[in-house]
Amino acid sequence: MLSKGCTACYDLFYEFPAPTREGLEAVARAYRDAGLRAVVAPLMASQSFYRAVPGLLDALPAEARDALARGPGGDDDGRAALETTRQTLEGWSFDRDQVRMAVAPTIPIHCSDDFWRRSAALARDYGVGLHTHLAESKVQAVAGMRRYGETLTVHLDRLGVLGPDFTGAHGVWLDDEDMRRMAGAGAAVAHNPASNMRYGSGMAAVRRMRDQGLTVGIGTDSRTCSDNLNMFEAMRLASFTSRVRGPDFSRWLAADEVFAMATEGSARALGFGDRIGRIAPGALADIVFLDRRCLNYVPLNDVTLQIVNAEEGTGVDAVMVGGRMVVERGRVVSVDVDRLIDRCEAAMERLRAANDGAHRTARALEPIVGSFCAAMGGEPYHVHRFVDDREQPPGGGCGHDHARGAAACRSMCRTRPASETWASRSSGVSETPVSTSTAMQSSIRARLSMSSRSSGTSPSPLRNGPRMAGS
Repeated sequence: MLSKGCTACYDLFYEFPAPTREGLEAVARAYRDAGLRAVVAPLMASQSFYRAVPGLLDALPAEARDALARGPGGDDDGRAALETTRQTLEGWSFDRDQVRMAVAPTIPIHCSDDFWRRSAALARDYGVGLHTHLAESKVQAVAGMRRYGETLTVHLDRLGVLGPDFTGAHGVWLDDEDMRRMAGAGAAVAHNPASNMRYGSGMAAVRRMRDQGLTVGIGTDSRTCSDNLNMFEAMRLASFTSRVRGPDFSRWLAADEVFAMATEGSARALGFGDRIGRIAPGALADIVFLDRRCLNYVPLNDVTLQIVNAEEGTGVDAVMVGGRMVVERGRVVSVDVDRLIDRCEAAMERLRAANDGAHRTARALEPIVGSFCAAMGGEPYHVHRFVDDREQPPGGGCGHDHARGAAACRSMCRTRPASETWASRSSGVSETPVSTSTAMQSSIRARLSMSSRSSGTSPSPLRNGPRMAGS
């Protein structure tokens, strides 16, 4: 990130089976030593993904259900993870201007209402941020409507979760009311266009967010979601993807808007307010120096346009964070990069072997989980965030008369037969409920059996998984 001109990040990282104080402090030390400003937040949940998505657990082979039904840290509704986070916050010894903590219930539907209330209270008690993956995918949005009878954002608002320290990553499937509530609470959204396309989540309606007064920052998401942690690419994609939402050029995100979102907007989403993200008296000295002789700027015409549309990191000459030079002449100087590369390569071999059984299990379950989620993503919803090649019916995304308002639309979407609604406009997505055939179930059982024999362990989520950064 530093080598590509990123000076600060919000890192929602995994530690399996549950966060530890040692793990949190190790992550913080890494950021401190590298000189990258960071908000570190361990991802936590009170139930597993397989239990959180309605109906998914029942679609799995019986032999996989027990192992996959348990929460990430057991069956204590996430209490142990929250207690570890509280103890770490209590003993935090790092400079909070350099590395600070936040609380991160991973995804709303993965967390019970009680877990959410306790997470929000913990964040308030210690004056830290609260972060979650909010309405990232249509599966999340549909699951939230099934479970709560209202959108995820409305439900979180009723729980007292939204506030000026709340940041929701992605927000692809937010509707106008969700955006108004978040804006009214002083909350923010971290827009991650590369990740949203890589995962097929849809296109976030960023112009609508800004129209509602919602703070929007720009991020990359993690290495597992958009690969290269390049904020210049994220800016360019944020601008370009706004243009495929419609032909009205006045609704597109201009270069100066995107640049402001990636700097000042991201600073607010990180919880640093106006202390970073700008060059001004009293602000922290986080500055990226670009090489004027780099071909991205030859000839120099409109600097902002060229930064957003042409820069990809090759023009980064030096980076300063808090007045400390951490990149000089294009090389990170705060850490021994060559030694770090060698350690990463060695760790990869160790982790590949340790996670072999879990990886085999995930591959075996992929056909079931993938088809289930694709079918769920084809269900009716009152906003549309996919870009596809099918004609939309008159009246809007789901085929209903939106002049009657979103509430009426939601009611219709829940009650009308699928044949009378625009169930899916995503090319190739099933519009019928998933039905796992007997043949597929048998194939999955065989592959699961092979996985268990080869690993000697029960099916479980990946251990020592990737850390999420930059969102």
